Amino acid sequence: MNEHNEHLLEALERLLMMKNECSCSIFSECGLSDMTVRQIAYLKAISGQGDVTFSRLAEITNNSKPTITEMVNRFVRMNCVYREPCRDDGRILYIRLTDKGKMVAGAEQAALRRVVERMVDSLDDHELETLIRILGKVR
Repeated sequence: MNEHNEHLLEALERLLMMKNECSCSIFSECGLSDMTVRQIAYLKAISGQGDVTFSRLAEITNNSKPTITEMVNRFVRMNCVYREPCRDDGRILYIRLTDKGKMVAGAEQAALRRVVERMVDSLDDHELETLIRILGKVR
């Protein structure tokens, strides 16, 4: 690996570490520093679905209904989701995110925003414009 590649690798590793620190900070703010990547993915799936039922979430995540029930029960205890009966059919339960669940589901985006804020604080306007132009070229 040549010198440019090494420097680029180091710079990207620093950026990823910064993003991970921001993500961990957000999870700590929620009191959920031990969230797993899979749990976060499930919360993101719930967030992206709107009216999601246990059956639909099982289908989306390729899990069994008992697995989904167990996971939802865990999320209820963590205060990340709640069950809401359907107005038209009380047998149907929707899985809804609490404010805490929404914050966790959006943590990746929030972490990236924090990284951007740190970049804006560290770079002058010309450097920011150059960085934006360079990153825009990456495919």
